[in-house]
Amino acid sequence: MPSPIDPWLSGSVALDVALAGRAPAASIAARQARRLVELLASAHRHSPTYRRLLAGRELHTVQLAELPVAHKAALMGDFDGWVADPGLRLDGLRRFVADRRRIAEPFQSRYAVWESSGSSGEPAIFVQDAAAMAVYDALEALRRPVLRPLQRWLDPWGLADRIAFVGATGGHFASTVSIERLRRLHPALALRLHGISFLQPVAGLVEQLNALAPTVIATYPSAAVLLAEERIAGRLRASPSELWTGGEDLSAAGRDFVQQAFGCPMANSYGASEFLSLAFECGHGRMHLNSDWAILEPVDAQGRAVAPGELPATTLLTNLANHVQPLIRYDLGDRVTMWPGDCPCGSCLPVIEVQGRCDDTLRLGAARSGPVSVLPLALSTMLEEEAGLFDFQLVQVGPCELLLRTGLCGSAAEPALRRARQVLAAFLESQGAPGVRIRCRSGEPGRAGRSGKVARVVAAAP
Repeated sequence: MPSPIDPWLSGSVALDVALAGRAPAASIAARQARRLVELLASAHRHSPTYRRLLAGRELHTVQLAELPVAHKAALMGDFDGWVADPGLRLDGLRRFVADRRRIAEPFQSRYAVWESSGSSGEPAIFVQDAAAMAVYDALEALRRPVLRPLQRWLDPWGLADRIAFVGATGGHFASTVSIERLRRLHPALALRLHGISFLQPVAGLVEQLNALAPTVIATYPSAAVLLAEERIAGRLRASPSELWTGGEDLSAAGRDFVQQAFGCPMANSYGASEFLSLAFECGHGRMHLNSDWAILEPVDAQGRAVAPGELPATTLLTNLANHVQPLIRYDLGDRVTMWPGDCPCGSCLPVIEVQGRCDDTLRLGAARSGPVSVLPLALSTMLEEEAGLFDFQLVQVGPCELLLRTGLCGSAAEPALRRARQVLAAFLESQGAPGVRIRCRSGEPGRAGRSGKVARVVAAAP
């Protein structure tokens, strides 16, 4: 069972989150500045890596831009020196996340642990203590937009809702751990909060949603579009009252298509394995950064700050909530634009625009019933979890032909690609797309898309 929630800690954090949500800009900036000093002081005291990096600096006056940029691969390579608890060791954490029976179980009875999907070619493990989880819980509960105000007033605890999360439910991923943790902490939620795997064929996914008849569906934009297609075709009868999306780019056309198909309000959010709840949409459709707990620095290719309204090469994250595993000027890989000016909603939290993951849904084969749709995150999950391949790009070059390329070279590449081809072929057959030809190439890094990240799954040109 997960460690029980500390009512005093959770209550005090929730109160601060509620007050800051409508606080003036100066108050939000003061919270950010105070928490940055606290983070740097904690990192200096407890993390051997940051003790070296911060040595000789005046922590109350240091400017973030003076500190080096942190990259996932380097931090993971120095994991035991990076973390602030000497009892945390990478080998033990890797054994923990390899056991799917332990999803949402507290590590060492005190830490929430999840792993990233490896979308940048390098998987990572993230550890959160009770203080960080209290922040994520409060942001999720109090800053998610209210899409049905009357229903919230009549049922403030959402006791009448049935929530379906459609995603990768079989691994220690942030969203899966978060949902299972809530189910374990609040037994009443176990009957109302359901995880449905998108690794199954679309027909099975639709059947489960029809049987559950959720009032809320939470998923990724690409999956939401696929479900909208199934609803328009008459196969998906589930009629949710709300849709929550996040984790990928949501285009204006995609939003319009999904909303027309379901006829219900929809809200998008922005989060990452490194910080669960970075930003939420307001009622005016603008994304507000939770800047009282996270700092984002849009920078150019040389690491220099870009002006508001300018598209950066990448974005650096400083997580003010997590002192166990300090993330200070961490390269997220997303391209986040900061927009100046006030929002009509009245919030002083900064408005941002995100270009994150933007992979494609593949339409494969030419069966009588039409091509088989396969979600990009399902493909990535299979290649990572079952084949152990993280550095890849999968490109559709024909109705029944795929090119799988990797930056791996030499002796490591051949067995990795052979295993990946076997796993991928078996998965596609299970999805109803047998006989897809899969060609493999090594020594070919994938090409970056408009988000700045490598597009891992690329559909054939129309």
